[in-house]
Amino acid sequence: MDETPTTVVTTPDIKAVVSSILDGIEREREREIISRRFGLYDRKETLEQIGELLGITRERVRQLEKAILSRLRSAAKEGKLELESIERHIVEQLHDLGRTARLSHITEKLVPGGDDRDKSHVAFVAELAPKLSVLSENDNYHHGVAIAEHHDEKQLRSRVDHIVKTIKEHGEAIPAKELHEKLDYEHPDHVRAIASLSKNLATLKDVWGLTKWPTVNPKNIRDKIYVILQENTKPMHFSEIASSIKDSEFKRKDVTTQAIHNELIKDKRFVLIGRGIYALNEWGYKKGTVADIITEVLKKAGEPLHRDEIVKRVLKDRHVKETTILLNLQSKSAFKRVAKATYTLAEPA
Repeated sequence: MDETPTTVVTTPDIKAVVSSILDGIEREREREIISRRFGLYDRKETLEQIGELLGITRERVRQLEKAILSRLRSAAKEGKLELESIERHIVEQLHDLGRTARLSHITEKLVPGGDDRDKSHVAFVAELAPKLSVLSENDNYHHGVAIAEHHDEKQLRSRVDHIVKTIKEHGEAIPAKELHEKLDYEHPDHVRAIASLSKNLATLKDVWGLTKWPTVNPKNIRDKIYVILQENTKPMHFSEIASSIKDSEFKRKDVTTQAIHNELIKDKRFVLIGRGIYALNEWGYKKGTVADIITEVLKKAGEPLHRDEIVKRVLKDRHVKETTILLNLQSKSAFKRVAKATYTLAEPA
């Protein structure tokens, strides 16, 4: 029986493509400028560094770089640089990533485990390829690559800014699907892709928010504890919190149980409600001993309560044994029995 032939799809050799383009630049000085500016063979260099090396001014290096890139882009449009194969492959990968992506993300797709030099090669090809557009990196944006028919650099900046504004107006972290419903894009993947270009946004488990919000970008142990408790939606023992952090997607999660416990004690956001059990104060829990909670219960009631009712109400705020509550009722001078198994607040002395 004949076997069906298998079509093997090979990834174009991006380094070979880049090497071919550089070989096509006749003047050695121009090759030096491009290779050093993009970091194609070593680290990226500044205009000043290259100027000092070549004995020309910073401005002259900038002019030459601009002229060389303009010439190479024109050659690419005319099909003279043999970019079509790698360009097509990058476009295919960008479609999978949401039509745009950070340079680091698209490089990882093209060259799994790639290093900074691989990123430099992808950046160089993207600068020349007619079907690609590039988002330059600055304080607000990551270095990005996009499919030109969907985004140019100006559009990308505008769309990133609009997503940031939408999240700010929402006022809290928001799942990608809900964010998509607030915007005008075909698919949530397109929203994710554009949002990922912003240095002002962060995401955790596909929930997006501002980088300063601990719910999506926890920077210290306390913030990580907060996120874990929020996700759990109910009180947890400090050892459970430590285990959850170790199993999380946080970047740094190698923390000791003792360190977790220490931070829980220090931060006002966390309330001890039982032996080693903590809750968030935003859930309505207040700091205090069992006796403090009994006092609060009786004050709110405004009348004597049967011990069973007191126990029931205290257990809503504290994870303790019933006997602990009963012992407090019987042993604390703040409470007095006014009838069988019925207690009220003792009058001040």
